[in-house]
Order: sequence, then C-alpha cells, then structure tokens
Amino acid sequence: MREFIANIKKYLKIKKYLYSHKKVKIVIGASGIYESGWYPTDINELNLLDESSFDKLFGDRKVDNFFAEHVWEHLSLEDGKKAGTNCYNYLKDGGRLRIAVPDGFHKDEQYIKAVDVGGTGAGSDDHKVLYDYKSLSRVLEEAGFEVELLEYFDEEHHFHFHDWIIEDGRVRRSKRYDERNIETPLAYTSIIVDAFKRD
Repeated sequence: MREFIANIKKYLKIKKYLYSHKKVKIVIGASGIYESGWYPTDINELNLLDESSFDKLFGDRKVDNFFAEHVWEHLSLEDGKKAGTNCYNYLKDGGRLRIAVPDGFHKDEQYIKAVDVGGTGAGSDDHKVLYDYKSLSRVLEEAGFEVELLEYFDEEHHFHFHDWIIEDGRVRRSKRYDERNIETPLAYTSIIVDAFKRD
C-alpha cells in the first residue's frame, strides 16, 4: 500500500511539472542532483530501456531537453542505443539530449583505471562501457541523433573544448565545474555531447 501511494505521488508530481512548465527538461539518473527548472528522475521512475516508462511519464507531451551525466556507461552498447532511441522518440523536433560519460582517451592513466569497466573509482564496478568520442557519437547517431561534441580527448590525448551553456545541462564532471581541475587542470573531465533531434 505504501508503495502504491508513493507511486501516485510521483505520478502527480510529474503531471504537475508538465502542466506548469512550457519547456520540459528532464534529468536522467539525477540521484537528487538537478538545477532549478529541471525534473529529476531515477530508474524507478524513468527506465531508459523501457518505452512504456517514457509513455507513462510523458504520454503525448514531448520533451525539450534530456540530460544524463555519467549514466550511459552503466549500459551495454546495445542498451545505450536503445536508450538513445527512447529519448529520441520522446524529444520534440529540435530537442536536445546532453550526455556526459567518462573519457576513454583521457591522458591520465590513473583516471582510466578509476573509470574503466570494473575500475577502481566509485561506481565503476557497474561500468559496462568505456566510451571514446567516436564510439559514443556512433551509438547516438545509430539512434537517429545528430551529434555535436563539446568536450573530449582525441586519440593523441589532445583535449578539445567547445563552449556550452549550463541551461542545457550543467555537467559537474567537466573542465569548468569539477573542483579537481583547480589544482591540476583537466584532472577530471568527461566526454560531453549534445545530441539533437532534427526534423
């Protein structure tokens, strides 16, 4: 009974958000961290691999922005594409999915050890993929998206940065916002991409 009441409360909360906001901005895997104006979800509320989960939350309402920081590495490549397809189907034309994941081409070996599949870092025991900018772009493109790279290391360990605004999703594990970069520049960064649904 308690679970039923909790589910009703969650349902009413998302419906209130959808009706009170012109722009629908959804955080995937929020873990309680989100900016004002965004609606936070976790797997028990929005399962990336279950289209009915999207339908239950949004119905016919299309989403302007999805944002997922360090979520896709917990999915297999195949599931990453499926998750991308579900997001694509529930985005408005011109909508944006911003994703950040650990960077497999990062220049620091200790970083790679920490974030790798089965790595030593917090939460890495559940990592299924260590993406680089090419593999992440490919997964999203196969789901139908047009991809724009914002931050990433290339094969030669050169860092690339294209300015981005936090209104479309503030990536905390990034060049600008990760506190580990204050003493050691680029100590902790992510691959950050914007994936667009083009009409």
